[in-house]
This record gives sequence, C-alpha cells and structure tokens, in this order.
Amino acid sequence: MPLENMNSRHFSAQEKAKIENSLAQLEADLASKLINLTPDERKQYGSVNERNKLVINKVKQLADTQPDLKSPDVNWTEFYADFDSREFWESVLGRIKRLFNDGTSSKMLHDYDNYKEALKEYEYAKYKNKMEAPGFAVKVKELRQFFPAGNTTRRNKNDDTEE
Repeated sequence: MPLENMNSRHFSAQEKAKIENSLAQLEADLASKLINLTPDERKQYGSVNERNKLVINKVKQLADTQPDLKSPDVNWTEFYADFDSREFWESVLGRIKRLFNDGTSSKMLHDYDNYKEALKEYEYAKYKNKMEAPGFAVKVKELRQFFPAGNTTRRNKNDDTEE
C-alpha cells in the first residue's frame, strides 16, 4: 500500500455511525467495571510491578498444583476472580492498544495527505496572487503565517513532512 495516499481508506456515514454506536455500547458495557484512579492512587496501587506479577502468577500456580498447601487466610474465591479479571483486562487492553496504535497510524497518514494537498493549495494561491488574480492576496497572507522562515514550501528540519 502506498503510504502517502489514503484515498481508499475513508469512512462512509454508515460506517462512522456503526463505529460510534459500537464505541458507545462498549463504554456502556464497561462503565460499571471502570475505575479512574487519582495520581496518588496510581502511585499507591501501581506498586504491583512486573516482578510482583510474577509472584502472583507463582502463587496461583502453586495453589492450582498443591491445593492442600493453600493458606486458609486467603480468600481464594476473590483471588481467582481477581486473577481472571486481570487476565481479561490484559487481553482487552492489548486489543485496544493495537487499535489505538493502528488508528493513530491511519490518522497520521490522513494528516500527511491533507498537508500535501494544503501545500498544493498554497502554491496555487501564491501563483494566482503573482498573476494579480483578485482575492488571492488575502488568502496568501492568511496562509503565509504558517511559513515564517522565508515563506517557502521546503522541508523544515523540525518537521517530518514537507512544507
């Protein structure tokens, strides 16, 4: 797929509505399960790092393989329910992350396409202004503010796209 052209990747009104409805349904389905932690709470509860998750996994494995050695002080019903929810969230969030990353990449390519076409429009406006066509002087002035370095459409070293 040529990365610089997203012409075949546009949404129809029906597709947009279907996706919006699906997202609304997903939000509704998850609403009772979601918690929004404060920054301080994130610090407190975020202490279960990757190493500590290994401890959790090992405790579960030992409980599964040696049930007669399980502590009676642990609420094993809750432990297994939390473990199951944790694994489910990990799977769901992985899928959402992939969608987010792929969606971000797709949006980036649409941005790139828009920018290339906007540059063509600016060059056309400058040409028409040079030919003294009515109305183009104001348009060029409005667009020129986005090109402060000499008003050229050359590559900017701080930008990954052409100017």
